[in-house]
Amino acid sequence: MSAPLSSRPPGTQPGALSRVPYLPGLDGLRAIAVVAVMLYHANHDWVPGGFLGVEVFFVISGYLITLLLIGEQERTGKVDLRQFWFRRFRRLLPALFVMMAFVAVYITVAYTKTREATRGDFLGGASYLSNWYQIWVGQSYTGGEAFVPLRHLWSLAVEEQFYVVWPLVMVAILGRTKARRLPAVGLKLIIASVFVALLVAWLFEPGAVGACAFESKAGTWNVFGHCFSANDTLYLSSITRSGGLMLGAGFAMLWRPMAIMRGPLRDKGKRLDVLAVGALVVLLAFFATMYLYDEQAQEYNAWLFRGGFLFTGVLTLVLIAAASHQGAAAGRMLGNPLFLWIGTRSYGLYLYHWPVYQMIRKQSNIELSVVEVVLAMLITVPITEASYRFIETPIRKNGFGATLAGLKRAPMHMVAGGAVALMLALSAFSFVGADHQCVGDIACSLEAADGTDDTTPVTLPPDTTLPGSTQPGETTLTTTTVPKEPAKYVAIGESVMAGAKPLLEGAGVLVQTREGRGPEGVKNAVIQLRDNGDIGLGTTIVIQVGTNADLSQSDLDKIMAEVPTGVQGVVFMTVHAPLDYISGNNELIRGMPAKYPNLVTIIDWDTESANVQLCTADGGVHISCDVGAAKYYANLLLAVYGLPAVT
Repeated sequence: MSAPLSSRPPGTQPGALSRVPYLPGLDGLRAIAVVAVMLYHANHDWVPGGFLGVEVFFVISGYLITLLLIGEQERTGKVDLRQFWFRRFRRLLPALFVMMAFVAVYITVAYTKTREATRGDFLGGASYLSNWYQIWVGQSYTGGEAFVPLRHLWSLAVEEQFYVVWPLVMVAILGRTKARRLPAVGLKLIIASVFVALLVAWLFEPGAVGACAFESKAGTWNVFGHCFSANDTLYLSSITRSGGLMLGAGFAMLWRPMAIMRGPLRDKGKRLDVLAVGALVVLLAFFATMYLYDEQAQEYNAWLFRGGFLFTGVLTLVLIAAASHQGAAAGRMLGNPLFLWIGTRSYGLYLYHWPVYQMIRKQSNIELSVVEVVLAMLITVPITEASYRFIETPIRKNGFGATLAGLKRAPMHMVAGGAVALMLALSAFSFVGADHQCVGDIACSLEAADGTDDTTPVTLPPDTTLPGSTQPGETTLTTTTVPKEPAKYVAIGESVMAGAKPLLEGAGVLVQTREGRGPEGVKNAVIQLRDNGDIGLGTTIVIQVGTNADLSQSDLDKIMAEVPTGVQGVVFMTVHAPLDYISGNNELIRGMPAKYPNLVTIIDWDTESANVQLCTADGGVHISCDVGAAKYYANLLLAVYGLPAVT
């Protein structure tokens, strides 16, 4: 499966030129990248471009893996693919499985309502296909609402897929290319990276993006009947994110640390330091100013997709060159003890920080406070250190067999291992037995299209008259723009409310609905609308929540805690669905006026729904398949607002 390299400089020992010395500066660069990512995940406002740290990781991975493969070929005359893959899996899988086990037990014990929605994430994570799973179901990297403790595994999936495919490519390259011609191959790989960047720029969908659901489908692709979010696919897919990996791989063929010190660049360390300072300043500026998605405009950053990733990769190459040059100070500066500690544990920090964030805030893209981040680090850092010392390092150095043998020699360790295995078995049984639930915007909208979750808003007949229409039969549906003053009428709900959304918006109501929404999603919708100035003095808010998950009094209290003072009133709607927890949810909702007198009232939709024809495909939940049902529902809300009814 490999061929020897037949050429090397006279007097050079086999493997000397491509030997990979330990480069502490690269660990320091990893430290900068992982801290940027962790800060970005905590609060986008702190480091808006921190997500670019992942691109830095891609370039470093492409560089080091290619350098290792070249070195092995030069040293032994072949690349042992089996051993390469085994070393990679031994390095990466143990901590990954420990993290997923940790999350599975947490969900089983403390957050069972999310079992259905996270089940696919575990399969994607275990198979290193998380990025393709997220693309398929439409789990946008920028999306909120959902509890997604394994969303961050998309980048590890991209890297692991590279580790599987790239050695095969390298065996072919090394078998046909003499050592002195490797730089030419490296240049071709860099050109290929530029081609990927041009492809991404061409495929990028500018402007406001829609979704694969019933509203605007701007920014989506339909491939063989399946809808994909275009820009999310560009961000998550292994093909479109391969540019950074190939950039690093190509550079490895041009810049081998040991070979550089035997050539004319051996005394250029100071010049590289100057370039490295400039590259680091620009990279940090990217972290501080770049953004991925504008929530207000609902559009992705065009500059990022039209060269931003490539420029980030080039800056990383400059830093790699300086950090790997023995005559440059950059390697020593980046390899300082603090950065070295963070960098050597960057994999664990990346693995564990995101689930801990999610457990604290319960869903993605909610800004953590400084206190919450400190709490998260007090949890994440010890777990990371324990994983590094007792799982990753022993297995990496001694292998699985020796590590397990060590456990057998310690009875307490065996007892602890047995308890963990039992918890994992119970968790697995719990997940397998959970009911089906659609996951992601695309999957839910496709179910709607198939009739299994019919939430498509009704199409109004020509004789429908909305309040404000000039003549009967002339229906005018306008989307309420965000007013300078708080809106008087606001409705926040789930997919049931979506069926009446055009009617409500036509009457002047600001409507915010989302499929699959739970109590955390409603709470954060209140926060968003409040912070945007849409909810405030004089606003009447109608809220429907409880169809998609069981509620607790704490859930409802948290929603109320985010409602600003001065609102006219809050109206909770009961829910109707053939699910076991609905009656308990309605009991809590009906008790809200007593707990919040003079502020909260209710609309008893559970009772009122008996007066209309609900969708039969889902057992009688949604109103979107009957115009009369949508009108009836809308008029219940309009009566509360004191607005004219839809006729």
